[in-house]
Amino acid sequence: MTEKKVLFTGGAGFIAAHTIPLLLERGYRIVILDNMTRGDRDRVAEFTATGAVELVEKDVRYGGAVREAIRGCTHAIHFATVSINKSVADPHESIDINMTGNHNVFAAAADEGVRRLVFASSASVYGEPRRLPMHEDDPLDPLTPYCIAKRAGEDLLRFYERHKGLSWTALRFFNVYGPGQKIEAYYTSVINHFIQRLRAGLPPVIDGRGEQSMDFVHVADLARAVVAALEAEQACVPVNIGTGIDTSVATLAKILIDAVGVDVEPEFNPRDVLVSRRAADITRARELLAWEPEITVEQGMRDLVRATAG
Repeated sequence: MTEKKVLFTGGAGFIAAHTIPLLLERGYRIVILDNMTRGDRDRVAEFTATGAVELVEKDVRYGGAVREAIRGCTHAIHFATVSINKSVADPHESIDINMTGNHNVFAAAADEGVRRLVFASSASVYGEPRRLPMHEDDPLDPLTPYCIAKRAGEDLLRFYERHKGLSWTALRFFNVYGPGQKIEAYYTSVINHFIQRLRAGLPPVIDGRGEQSMDFVHVADLARAVVAALEAEQACVPVNIGTGIDTSVATLAKILIDAVGVDVEPEFNPRDVLVSRRAADITRARELLAWEPEITVEQGMRDLVRATAG
């Protein structure tokens, strides 16, 4: 059997830490390309110690470095990105890394003939959803430089599909959470802040009336979706990766209060919120990837509380 070798940009990050073990189990050799500004060196060292993982400490903005790293790879996973909140604070850096980085990876993958590229897109491409659950064919209205770059990334993939025959899947991740996530993660920082306050015996503080909701998908489920997209027969479409369940922030607070085991009531803080509700239509993920989530929000939050204890 031909060796399977995957370039994994942003491969020193949170989601990658859960995806790489699955890839190793399936016999992939892995080239991590990461500038390591936020990467987990200890985790990467564990992976490289297997002998099947190599770290290339370079930036996706440098096309030559990307081209060199992808040479000989059969597959590619493109996760390297600048987060939503940073993209608003510094649009210049966001466009530079997200747009230029996207193009460097996609062009190199097309030219080097990779069999499949999986791109970490985002549910944020929808903007304020017009209906729930949100379907891949719904209108897109990205609101920040990060979201705009994700949408543009999908358009670039279609360009390289038409011109070079690139096979790709763009996974529109909903609200990813799980052990090992940085506390400032934009859409799920609310989880970490609630847990911190509850552990200190303080009530969680909820913006607005707590009616805004998110579709929380556990990182372990999401990692399975990445591998499924890498190997699925059908491709060249965006695919929602979520649970299909919108969990309100008020409900989340109750789940976490129970998980931590404290006797408090949430406090409410009137404030405008960016996106009011989210829930993914995951029909396409079921049909194309034979994937569906296995971890409920209640179970995932209990596991997260245990994993972060002490």
